[in-house]
Amino acid sequence: METSRSNERHALVTGSSSGIGLALARQLIEAGWQVTGLDLAAGAFEHPRLATVQVDLCDAAATDHALSSLAPLHAFVHAAGILRVGTLAELDPEDGRRMWTLHVDAATRIARQVLPAMAKAGEGRVVLIGSRVADGIAGRSQYAASKAALRALARSWAAEVVARGVTVNMVSPAATETPMLKDPARSGTAPKLPPMGRLIRPEEVASMVSYLLSPAAEAITGQDIRICGGASLVP
Repeated sequence: METSRSNERHALVTGSSSGIGLALARQLIEAGWQVTGLDLAAGAFEHPRLATVQVDLCDAAATDHALSSLAPLHAFVHAAGILRVGTLAELDPEDGRRMWTLHVDAATRIARQVLPAMAKAGEGRVVLIGSRVADGIAGRSQYAASKAALRALARSWAAEVVARGVTVNMVSPAATETPMLKDPARSGTAPKLPPMGRLIRPEEVASMVSYLLSPAAEAITGQDIRICGGASLVP
């Protein structure tokens, strides 16, 4: 990442208080970015270049209010997420609604605010955090559906702004070592280790996102980049 440019960069990161969002916030700040974090939880750390706003991204009015006072953005990364599991017979419609609202509706609401402004300015980066589960897996249908929708959004938005200096991509990790894996709501469903023999680290996902936000990634758009530790190599 070019320090001379990134000193003036401003990124919006959802889910910035834990997991991938937290790792990314730390990396961007270290690289000289200003970071605004949106999260239901309080900020995990303090830094002069970090502003954390506590907001329920499933609340449309609260989200709009949080966005109303933002300074111009050069990047938007949607890392906020929740996971609820269950077979088709066990599904809770409310769980599905909340996952869809947080993963898809919130991403759309925020992008609708920031993407046109980026296109008008002639530069910008958007990265949506997906999941390898988006291909479909037993017991994860609602979660998989919401992440698959993000892939379609990323490709569609990328096509809309490809000629206006803005890129839109998706990064899809396999099981990642985040607090989501310890959520009581998924008790009894241990994550499947990738063939490499360990979980993906949040910092590894964040490093890929950081690259996609850099000038060097200007020609990469509309892609779903997997960080899977070899999981995509086996059935």
